[in-house]
Amino acid sequence: MLEILIAVGLLLFIEGLLYTIFPGSMKKMLNSMRDLPEQKLRIGGLIFAIIGFLIIAYIKKF
Repeated sequence: MLEILIAVGLLLFIEGLLYTIFPGSMKKMLNSMRDLPEQKLRIGGLIFAIIGFLIIAYIKKF
């Protein structure tokens, strides 16, 4: 359970850091995402979820 909280905290930290350093670029990216079809967003989200799972599984293995 502690690892999940650490992961969520790290996610929020990195996202907040990106908004702090690159506010204009993040705004452009969010606006461009609005125009993407839902199917492409789902596929992209699935790909990132799989990559994240594989990273976690690899780290937990060692």
